[in-house]
Amino acid sequence: MKGSSQKLAPYLFIGPSIILLALFSLLPILLALVISFTDMDLSGLVNYDSIRFTGLENYKNVLLDPSFLKSMGNTLFFVIIGVPLVLIFSLSIAILINMGKSRAFKIFRVVFYLPSVTNVVAVAVVWSYLYNPTLGLFNYVLGLVNLGPVPWLTDPTVAKISLIVLAVWRGIGLNMIIFIAAIKGIPGSYYETAQLDGASTWQQIRYITLPQLRYAIFFVSITTMIGWLQFFEEPFVMTKGKPLDGTLTASLFIYNNGFQFSKFGYAAAGSFILFFAIIAVTLIQFRLQNKAES
Repeated sequence: MKGSSQKLAPYLFIGPSIILLALFSLLPILLALVISFTDMDLSGLVNYDSIRFTGLENYKNVLLDPSFLKSMGNTLFFVIIGVPLVLIFSLSIAILINMGKSRAFKIFRVVFYLPSVTNVVAVAVVWSYLYNPTLGLFNYVLGLVNLGPVPWLTDPTVAKISLIVLAVWRGIGLNMIIFIAAIKGIPGSYYETAQLDGASTWQQIRYITLPQLRYAIFFVSITTMIGWLQFFEEPFVMTKGKPLDGTLTASLFIYNNGFQFSKFGYAAAGSFILFFAIIAVTLIQFRLQNKAES
């Protein structure tokens, strides 16, 4: 009796979590998969008999949709530029803060972390005013040094760069904390031995810190990549995908079709294409990591 209760105990602890995961994650995913093979819209919510099974038609149409292809190109641009910047800045700041001995560096840690816990909508609204072409602070400062105004959110390419700057600023804090925690886990004896051998600070970072952080770097790169592939809040609040779909991301494309145009089946198909793209990118990163370790 005692042995059976001990075997049952772990399932009692994880049972509620599994139930919640099934109800609010797995079940919606399965329903969305079914919907992606139909032409479901607002009328389908009222009368299920009006829903028609369309097979792979939604997937075919999404993959041939110029707006979706544009959104995927924009998303790829955000990933290629944004992910390395977040990794470089968060890792560099974490190393510098860890090296600092003054109490001021604890304040810097809080300063860099605050943007990541601040409400993204509030941040995006504030930055929208900063980017304002006529009344914004950035163009005002440029005017003080006799430089012309920059179309921060009105030029397709510049708007993408502007959103990247904001997203990088917000993304540094959380990753910085992860790197700081990983650095604290490196045995101090490694650095003491290196100092006795006459290693410089840069050599200690290159040959001790960075190799010891390889798993943290891999974890941050995976989570950051997934986050940028789902880039949504900043373009949704600040640009709505404009101008000329220059900031339209895959997630924003899915939102527009699902909640503005009520094309639920079409949006669900787009979401699963993005889902499979994220899985493919993640598997590639795991494969590269395994090759690097072998």
